[in-house]
Amino acid sequence: MATKGQLTGMTGVYLVAAQLSRRGFVVSPTSRSAHGVDLLASAPNGHRTLAFEVKTNARSFSFWLLGKKANRITSRSQYYVLVNLRKGMEEYFVVPSRIVAKRMVVKTRAAGRSKWRFIYLKDIERYRDKWPAAGRQR
Repeated sequence: MATKGQLTGMTGVYLVAAQLSRRGFVVSPTSRSAHGVDLLASAPNGHRTLAFEVKTNARSFSFWLLGKKANRITSRSQYYVLVNLRKGMEEYFVVPSRIVAKRMVVKTRAAGRSKWRFIYLKDIERYRDKWPAAGRQR
């Protein structure tokens, strides 16, 4: 059975897929084992393909947790979509991977054994609804 966190994550992925489709992309979710890519989106003419990693919050709206490799993914075709789900409202921040890598914060937990990786809303606010264009159809 899926946990509440998994359901929140899945909700974010499908909401982002819908947003990209509305903007003219052909979108496909990846398998759960694809590291760093939740969605692949291509222009209808096939001339442009982008990869999207989706991070979704339903509780804390001021930061998102990131994976260990978030500071190493810096491709021009890779984006993070950071989603805030509030009652009756959705917020999307479409951030290039190079910006996430630059702005990512790493803090060591009190015990010193594990690290938390995250990005603050205040550092990516300007990327609210900055969706890439699908390009012209031919």
